[in-house]
Amino acid sequence: MRDLVAGGFLAALFAGPAMATGLQIEIAGEANGTVTVDLLEEVAPNHVARITALAADGKYDGVVFHRVIDGFMAQTGDVEHGRQGGDLRRAGTGGSDMPDLGAEFSDLPFETGVVGMARAQNPDSANSQFFIMFDAAPFLNGQYTVVGRVTDGQDVVDAIKRGTGGNGAVVGAPDVMREVTVID
Repeated sequence: MRDLVAGGFLAALFAGPAMATGLQIEIAGEANGTVTVDLLEEVAPNHVARITALAADGKYDGVVFHRVIDGFMAQTGDVEHGRQGGDLRRAGTGGSDMPDLGAEFSDLPFETGVVGMARAQNPDSANSQFFIMFDAAPFLNGQYTVVGRVTDGQDVVDAIKRGTGGNGAVVGAPDVMREVTVID
């Protein structure tokens, strides 16, 4: 019990029983390889259901990493405007054809490998976009929904092509999620 009180709660949650759902993300571009993500259904059930539904329907296949900030995170998942080969000037402004999701904030910290849902200024505006952390960002804690964590392939995440400027917009050919598969 003491471990749970002394911060072990997070370790117990992340190291607990195997998750029933995860993602396998095949990334191509400057980064090439497979990233495995455990999705945390007990933390953000609605967000996990959305991500798995979009992945199962192939909606994430061919979507680029449109916003990548060194030392912070790589953002992707704009199934409306973020498709490789399309006009990427609006990448990051779209979502899916499903309604936005209400926030499912938790006490889980944004650390290296954590996957969070992107949103607009309204906390209840997450839809399809998500980001993967390169490093810890405590200022995001309790402000964005944590949906999972990378369990394999963080080296691939770390190799994703970086963007430029303050907003991290990727210039030229961004890296892409070639295929996203739901796994058990």
